[in-house]
Amino acid sequence: MEDFTAGTISSQPTRKQLTLGGEWDARVHKLVSDFGAEYSPELIEEMIVAALRMARDKMSVADLKLISRSMKEMRYAAKIFAGYQAFRKVGIFGSARAAQDSPEAKVAEEFGRQMVAHDFMIITGGGDGIMGAVQRGAGRDMSFGLNIRLPFEQRANETIDGDKKLINFNYFFTRKLNFVKETHAAALFPGGFGTLDESFEVLTLMQTGKARIIPVVLLDKPGGDYWETWMKFLTQHLYKIGFISEDDFYFFKIIHDVKAAVKEITGFYRIYHSARWVGEKLVIRIGHSLTASAVATLNDKFADVLRRGSIVQSKALPQEKNEPEIRTLPRLVLNPHRRSFGRFRQLIDAINRAECTRSLEGAWLIPDLIARPWRWRWHGRLIPMRRYYFCIDLELVMHHAIETELFACELQTVARAVSGQLSILKQFQNR
Repeated sequence: MEDFTAGTISSQPTRKQLTLGGEWDARVHKLVSDFGAEYSPELIEEMIVAALRMARDKMSVADLKLISRSMKEMRYAAKIFAGYQAFRKVGIFGSARAAQDSPEAKVAEEFGRQMVAHDFMIITGGGDGIMGAVQRGAGRDMSFGLNIRLPFEQRANETIDGDKKLINFNYFFTRKLNFVKETHAAALFPGGFGTLDESFEVLTLMQTGKARIIPVVLLDKPGGDYWETWMKFLTQHLYKIGFISEDDFYFFKIIHDVKAAVKEITGFYRIYHSARWVGEKLVIRIGHSLTASAVATLNDKFADVLRRGSIVQSKALPQEKNEPEIRTLPRLVLNPHRRSFGRFRQLIDAINRAECTRSLEGAWLIPDLIARPWRWRWHGRLIPMRRYYFCIDLELVMHHAIETELFACELQTVARAVSGQLSILKQFQNR
């Protein structure tokens, strides 16, 4: 799974940090080993040790219940989301009180419909109003609902009710964490305290560098001024006083047209793929190599971002070996100041406008597709793979495979992935 903290979690040591001392550590180790925990057993051991140390700390029942419930909620949510890593997802925030036939709800429904048409899944709070409208447009199969248990108002909407992708939370903080952890874009609609809380959570985490940068669009009904009014508060108070900076305004865009909002989100991933920190270096993964002149332009326009050195094009760094599925992606590596993350958003926009070494209209390299599995479209049919997506012309890809003398084992991998197209693949393999 992609690290939503842009490498902060990935860079943390997996070796056990906590200890009980003496024979207890050995007993915990044996328990985990006997249970058959093969994936990151050191971290499982550390969680058990942390739980046992709570007993030594004589924590209150209330604290123990809170920690226990939070961990169970996070475990279950991670289990559900794990089955859908092949999709990018957009998180939608908006009022549960909006009427089903309101202009805002109609915009939300169309937005959900168009995002699914671009192969994004939808994550909402699972309630009615804006949330229900978005999920009507998106449909049950492409929707998640992160519901919060409340004594009033919040109930699951009819689209997601009863679906396994409806996840119930007792705490707002675990719910919001899952929103941020699983989304690759955010769409904000008019709403009350909860909507504004979620909106500022997303913006604050990006502003402080605690979460990856994602596209954020602020949508309203045609002619609506909800977000313009909100913007006046930001500019006339927070910005004027000096509580936020000019660069912070680059984290979001106010948009009144659904197509423009969808274009803003999908365009964010035109060339840019993801980013992570490796020590003091920021490694930006891109879908296509940039021309030398394009890299030079980035260095010229973003010299203020650099702490030292320059932006250089590179292969994957050794520290990225825990993400083998994207090892073949080109990289841009830089040593930036860890401040003004709004400038990083501007850098991503510039990368997406940059000139590539090959046309975006052509096919992706087959080795790239194997190491960086997307979802393929063949005669209108979506063929799931492991992670993310891009629509390609299979015939163009196969011609490229011939030109580059693709290894037979790699071609067999593609053949297994593209179900129903084995005859076409064999035809090219036998040439």
